[in-house]
Amino acid sequence: MKRASDWNWAGLRARVVNLGTALVIAAPASRPLLAEPASLPEPVIPRGFGVNIHFTGAPADLDRIAEAGFAVVRMDLGWGAVERERGVYNFACAGYDELTAACGQRGIRLLYILDYSNRLYEEDRSVRTDEGRQAYAAFAAAAARRYAGKKIIWEIWNEPNLEQFWTPQPSVDDYCALVAATAPRVREADPSGVIVAPACSGIPLDWLESCFARGLLDWVDALSLHPYRSKAPETVIEDYARLRALVDRHAPAGKQVPILSGEWGYSEINWDRSRLAPEEQAQYLTRMFLVNLEQKVPISIWYDWKDDGTDPDEREHHFGTVAHDLAPKPACRAMATLARLLAGYSVAERVDTGDERDFVVRLRRGAEEAAAAWTLGPGHPIVIPVQIDEPIARDIEGAPVTAAKRPRGVEVSVSSSPVYILPSSRTGNASTRATLRTEPRPLSNGSTRPVSASTGERAVSRPQRR
Repeated sequence: MKRASDWNWAGLRARVVNLGTALVIAAPASRPLLAEPASLPEPVIPRGFGVNIHFTGAPADLDRIAEAGFAVVRMDLGWGAVERERGVYNFACAGYDELTAACGQRGIRLLYILDYSNRLYEEDRSVRTDEGRQAYAAFAAAAARRYAGKKIIWEIWNEPNLEQFWTPQPSVDDYCALVAATAPRVREADPSGVIVAPACSGIPLDWLESCFARGLLDWVDALSLHPYRSKAPETVIEDYARLRALVDRHAPAGKQVPILSGEWGYSEINWDRSRLAPEEQAQYLTRMFLVNLEQKVPISIWYDWKDDGTDPDEREHHFGTVAHDLAPKPACRAMATLARLLAGYSVAERVDTGDERDFVVRLRRGAEEAAAAWTLGPGHPIVIPVQIDEPIARDIEGAPVTAAKRPRGVEVSVSSSPVYILPSSRTGNASTRATLRTEPRPLSNGSTRPVSASTGERAVSRPQRR
């Protein structure tokens, strides 16, 4: 196993396949399309795999995000940062022009969160007045016009079901009124974009049903949620099933509403205060992406790109795939390996092994087969039913794993850490490992730290999410 200090970032980006086909989302019959339909990434590794960031501009982080295989970034587009004078929008000074251009140059798709309130119109961190709603919708439309045609995913607010983000207390009525005022203006300004909401914390079925009853599903192209949990990623499967049943009951006739995992990660200090080893965090990242893909979730955003600090006892400082100094953690190396080895594969099916604790996902890339396998139970050998002439197996950091060809497939040992079974042609030299840069690189302004979009100061300040 390589140490973080042994890894070098250079060269990985060239190994990540650029996959371009879009999945068309049907529009409801009551809402005519103004231009090309909104689109989400095809469910192909790593097209819909993303990460949250907390910077604008074009810092060295963006190269490293691309090299790690992330294809989407999610970032706040702060209303208060852009509109400091009524009716005047300054996206360039807030760093969004540069960030948008830099992501486009690297083939990274943007998910912009249109948040939060603005003291020019509202006293609290919420939008509860008609004047505020119209001003927010105008700001959102201005953003959509400025970046039209770039297939940006526009998210209306962040976690409005939490008092922390909708003060003085969450209101389904006020939030849905904001979506109703905003969505048509964003769609008209940028028909190529995708409108998503409500970006709720968790999967609160009662709260969501209240939103659905007020017409939320009429206005959005996809449903975004943040399925945080202290338990393993696989526990989300039952939650998705209940949510899909609820959506089916409320969606307009003939409209398919995809579910997006818009923010979800595991800190090394878990929600129940238990500690996760960095290697466990890497396992959870890999399994989260693979489970979401198997569940037909077209976008999965890991929280967070970088540790927000270095306090050993602060949960918010340990969500990152890289350390605060950008040194790759096991989670980053696992992501890079997943994106490199399985680029271009999609999920064919989950294989029933007779033990519900086993997760064996058969993958296809054209006529080529591969698989990912792990278990929630004790480690054990298993035969993976894939037909590969010269199979090899790799762990989540790309190291060789023993694999034996059998009449019914390929035998490997599975544990809580996924193993990949694939043709030997997918890896070239069996000893090749994903390489990631470790040295900080300066920004164009001479600094190695990004500029805050909300304040213009060094080091982004983002409020705690829980």
